[in-house]
Amino acid sequence: MTDPLAEGLNELNAALTALGIRFLVGGSLASAAHGVVRATMDGDLVALIFPPHANLLIKALGPGWYADPDTIREAIKNGRSFNLIHVGSAMKFDIFPASTDFHEAQLERATVTPLRVEGATPCPVASAEDILLAKLQWYRDGGEVSDRQWSDIGGIIVQNPNLDWEYVNSWAARLHVSDLLARARTDAER
Repeated sequence: MTDPLAEGLNELNAALTALGIRFLVGGSLASAAHGVVRATMDGDLVALIFPPHANLLIKALGPGWYADPDTIREAIKNGRSFNLIHVGSAMKFDIFPASTDFHEAQLERATVTPLRVEGATPCPVASAEDILLAKLQWYRDGGEVSDRQWSDIGGIIVQNPNLDWEYVNSWAARLHVSDLLARARTDAER
């Protein structure tokens, strides 16, 4: 049986690909691909998307999606995420416009990877290093209280013993999460 998340993700993958919009799957779907699988009720994507893409994306997705073009354009202009909702599955997808050097690095390093979602078509997924860094950043931005984020971080470290630590350490310094990375590595060694 196909996971309800896969239906929307497959349609979104096809629409973004057809429009030539570079993207990657991030968030819990990416951390599950590189770490420990856990249930999630949404999908996070980073996309190299610009305001003129709003109407094109909505048209490519079709009537099975809820999306507001004005909200999308405004979010993209301001470098903020926006939501797309797949009506048939009621799944929400958060699209983060690629607006930072780190987003650019993530897009460059993403590889087409099978997701741990039944029925999902393989698509570009953030590397283990990049999703680790993104999770550390989200953990910090969220007040360092999310047990789920911290568990995802530990799972990525434990499940990927050959991470490119030079890359991770360099970006951790730039993202101001080196202290969290050190703590996560210590916790993972226990």
